[in-house]
Parts: sequence; C-alpha cells; structure tokens
Amino acid sequence: MNRAAIPLLVFVLIGFFLWSGIGKDPHLVPSPLVGKPVPAFDAPALADPTRRITAQSLAGTPYVLNVFASWCVSCRAEHPVLMEYARKGEIKLIGFNWKDQPEDANRWLQQFGNPYQDILTDLDGRLGIDFGVYGAPESFVIGADGTVLYKHVGPLSAEDIETIVKPKLAGKS
Repeated sequence: MNRAAIPLLVFVLIGFFLWSGIGKDPHLVPSPLVGKPVPAFDAPALADPTRRITAQSLAGTPYVLNVFASWCVSCRAEHPVLMEYARKGEIKLIGFNWKDQPEDANRWLQQFGNPYQDILTDLDGRLGIDFGVYGAPESFVIGADGTVLYKHVGPLSAEDIETIVKPKLAGKS
C-alpha cells in the first residue's frame, strides 16, 4: 500500500465515524433492561439503613427510579423539576442514592428538599452495575408489574416528564 494512502484512509475513517454521530441524541443510551423485569435488589433505605427496600416492596404501582448523588452537579439542575412533580403528586418518585455518603445525601436533601417517596442507597455502586448506570442523574420508568419501561440518561426536564415519562407510567407508549 502506498504510504500516502494511509493518512488518507485514516482521515476517511475518522470522518465517517464523526459523520455517523451527527444528529443522534446523546441521552438515548440503549438499555438492555427495557422490556425486562427490574433487577432484583435488596438495598438499605437512606432514612433508616436497618429498613430494606426491595424490587418486590415497590411492585404494584408504577414509579420513576431516579439515580442521584449529592456530588452530582446535573442532579442539582434536575432537582427543582422533581420537586415540582412531587409537590403535584403526579408521579411516584423513588430515589436511588448512588455512590454517595449517607450524611452527604441527607444534608443535600435537607438543603434542597426531598421529592422522593422513598430512597434506596448504593454506597459501593454494585446495584448501579446491575441497572447499567453510567452516571448520575439517570432515571428508570418502572411499570406496576416491575418491568423497566424506559431509561433516561441525564437530567429530566418538565418536557421529558410530560411527553415521555407520564405516558409510559400510564401505559400509553
């Protein structure tokens, strides 16, 4: 192969990969969990670590499992939206405190408010691995039967909740 052709080939390959990513939504990270049962879990509650929260204890009502942490800057941006929907009582929010010290999480919730009906903790991140968590914030829409209906990467906006989350919770899409 001609030596001059190698840089051209590299340039063409890089250009192809860059072009193929144009217009794709970075929040649409496919999850192998969508359409499958929520991973089995048994995690301590943030408010009382002696109390356990399990997939079975949350079954029966659709909910949003929101991954957050006190150290997460984007979680702070998302938080007012979650507080508003919690105030309205329109969606059931379960917190998933990920790789965070409980005292830091409690202080953060005291400062900014607690939109969650319950909060499970994942101090070492192992449960996050089962859920395929890439980072915080992420949210999972879980059906009443425990099926993962949708995964959202990044902060939820009011538009996301209205156009995607609420219809999925209602079984409309």
